[in-house]
Amino acid sequence: MKALYFDGSLSIKEMPDPVPARGEALIQVLAAGICNTDLEITQGYMGFNGILGHEFIGLVVECDNPFLRGKRVVGEINCPCRNCRYCRMEMTRHCVERTVLGIQGRHGAFAEYLCLPEENLHLVPDSIQDETATFTEPLAAAFRIVEQLSPSSEDKILVLGDGKLAQLITQTLWLYSKNTICLGKHPWKMELLRNFGITAVPFEKYKGESADIVVEATGKSDGLTHALQLIRPEGSVILKTTCYEGSPLSSVSAVVNEVKILGSRCGPFRPALEALALGTVEVRPMISEAYALSDGVRAFSRAKCPDVMKVLLHMR
Repeated sequence: MKALYFDGSLSIKEMPDPVPARGEALIQVLAAGICNTDLEITQGYMGFNGILGHEFIGLVVECDNPFLRGKRVVGEINCPCRNCRYCRMEMTRHCVERTVLGIQGRHGAFAEYLCLPEENLHLVPDSIQDETATFTEPLAAAFRIVEQLSPSSEDKILVLGDGKLAQLITQTLWLYSKNTICLGKHPWKMELLRNFGITAVPFEKYKGESADIVVEATGKSDGLTHALQLIRPEGSVILKTTCYEGSPLSSVSAVVNEVKILGSRCGPFRPALEALALGTVEVRPMISEAYALSDGVRAFSRAKCPDVMKVLLHMR
């Protein structure tokens, strides 16, 4: 099979088709999205070498469960051991022996085929197009915030950043509180949110009150510093940024104001798929460009550019 492989540089390689282990499914990848995590990995984040990619939709080719064969699926990316302390505590996303699709110890989705445990798979409703379905995994990460905080309609929420994940987070939280505001830097990106009736303002022009919840999704190392400047005493800061260079932290304001700081990563697929099926979260305007897998190196180059949002790869 063809695959986009990273080993210090990106290249298209011919590789053996993957062989599913017991309990796993062999999946023909239909489309996949390039995200900031993929870009950070090429800068050294996670020290990963292999096939990148974890936002995908595919077609089940082989598996033990006959019901899944031939079905379109998306997949949760963490593959736990089921035996460690955290697995026994039902915290499988934090399994100490886990592999993570395209990120840690497991080849990813920028290939013609991949393998994932059957239990990780979710059927995609017919009403969701392939390109739309590639947003399921990052949208689930947005719904993780809802799991962690249960925001109310009275909460004032600020989302820092206007990139791919910040857009999904803003749309998601706006479903729960119309007092959600995106603070961005790029006029054309903020306009995407304004088209849905969501308030988006330039970060440097925001003069409003401090917020009950601040979500840091800038993708920048100084995002947490800005978040702590905008949160009210005893408020909650949610961290979504993962970047290779790390993040400096002056803890004084967090201590004095008794701020809760929560890391937030992967989330539930079911509400994400429901939102995509119902159109309560709209992702199609975020798709800037799409490329064939054979043109994957160029696609990565374009995904780094400031004039694009989401770049997709089509495998067939």
